[in-house]
Amino acid sequence: MRTRDEARAAYDAYLAGCPARQLLDRISDKWVSLLVNALAEGPQRYSDLSRTLVSVSQKMLTQTLRNLERDGLLTRTITPSVPVRVDYPLTPLGESLVPLMREIKAWAEEHMDAVTTARAAYDTATAPG
Repeated sequence: MRTRDEARAAYDAYLAGCPARQLLDRISDKWVSLLVNALAEGPQRYSDLSRTLVSVSQKMLTQTLRNLERDGLLTRTITPSVPVRVDYPLTPLGESLVPLMREIKAWAEEHMDAVTTARAAYDTATAPG
């Protein structure tokens, strides 16, 4: 029987059945990236997150929050009050993801003009006719 450290060393995201690939799928989701960035500023309520992530549907926001809670990246904290208050803070594991997500967001914002130019050049070069 392999130890946990041996199993961890055997993770290879290039293999289809590797759990690390599933985790990469999760954290590469646009809503996950944006949620982690939003929650980096501190715990937020569902309505705050909904306003920050302007075009996310209620269903997608709920599903993404549940998935992140299941993966241990955030917690759902309920404060008994009228009405009940529910906050979503990142866990230490989720906080460890923040620097990477901030860098990816910043990279996308910084390089969007170059990508737009490249797309236009590609579309022109591959246009029929």
